[in-house]
Amino acid sequence: MEPFHPASDSPDFLQQLPDLRQITRYCTASEISTFVRSISASLDNDRQRMSCWSSTLQELNQCIDSSPHDKQRSIHEELNLVEQERFLMTYSVSALHQSCTHYRDLLAKRAMTLVAVEMEAAGRHQPALPFALISMGSDGREEQTLITDQDYLIVYGDGGGAEADRFFLDYSTLLVDRLEEAGFKRCTGDIMPTNQTWRGSLSQWHKRLLGIVRYEAEDYAKNMMNLIVLSDARYVAGDRRLADNLVTLIRDMERDYSRVLWGMAKAATEMKLALGFMKRLWTESSGEHKGEFNLKLLAWAPLVMNVRILSINQGIPATNTVERITHLEKEGSFSASTASDLRAAYHVLTKHRILLQIKAIKGIQKDSYYLNPYQLPAEERERIRHALIKIDELQKMIHTNFSIV
Repeated sequence: MEPFHPASDSPDFLQQLPDLRQITRYCTASEISTFVRSISASLDNDRQRMSCWSSTLQELNQCIDSSPHDKQRSIHEELNLVEQERFLMTYSVSALHQSCTHYRDLLAKRAMTLVAVEMEAAGRHQPALPFALISMGSDGREEQTLITDQDYLIVYGDGGGAEADRFFLDYSTLLVDRLEEAGFKRCTGDIMPTNQTWRGSLSQWHKRLLGIVRYEAEDYAKNMMNLIVLSDARYVAGDRRLADNLVTLIRDMERDYSRVLWGMAKAATEMKLALGFMKRLWTESSGEHKGEFNLKLLAWAPLVMNVRILSINQGIPATNTVERITHLEKEGSFSASTASDLRAAYHVLTKHRILLQIKAIKGIQKDSYYLNPYQLPAEERERIRHALIKIDELQKMIHTNFSIV
């Protein structure tokens, strides 16, 4: 029999194993049997835990659509706890994103249904107009994690006049309250439909967007940031056709007005990274966060932002960061190597964002933003540094492509 040689694309740990025919050099037959039984028992235990979690998630998701609003928060917390435990075993960023986004969509849809019933019971009859709830931010990108806030807008059909405007203001006010009660924190940036900026009929949205891209609206910097937020808009519930019309309008305006896209690209390439002299990791030199850096602002956000800019420029409809990277690879903006490096960068940075969230939830540290890289193994610290170097290269690529001086 030919000796076993791991394939070149095998996981690193497999390539470090000795020739399996020579394993008796390192342990006896009895020890091998004990080791195999131990591994088998551990795998069986993990499989049982995974199966239990899957069943619990399915049962809780099914409960959402039949539970009153005062039960939604407890369901939400149970779902978060399952995802927290599962992540600590698997470190699967994509699985956590998918599950958290899915059940929060269900919770948001249920909140909309219950609010409509409340409004009707109070004698506030909904105008005969279509409307939709659209998410942005991490939810818009289908990248929900263990800590969430409200990043939603509402769009409704034209023709309702002032009466429709008043109704959807009251509807939005109650919806934001109910979502908060269900465990969705209010957005600190006020990106919620209670804010008139994030609520309106389709024609009102059209006028608002034109004002931004034509530089007719006041407070250019704030409006530019709003447009960047809108770049991740995704349908959640309500009238899908209406939502798709608004999302298409946003995408078209961003591409058609090159000056606006250039401004977004400039902002993206100027985002600071936690890289210092000789491409070493930079950390705070004094203060409360000495030896740490803000993982979100100085690593993760610049990656998401710069990938977003290229995707808009290339007309890619996806909002998810990893999907955007893959599409950019397929259409030739990224080489296979660059795409692979950026996907790896996204996963390692997001993994540590989630771990920081778990520490904050458990009360181990005050916030979920600051990371001390020197508390990590050297190999993991190097992965983070490598991720930052790749983001720096991406920023330089965009800087060149958009002729930013």
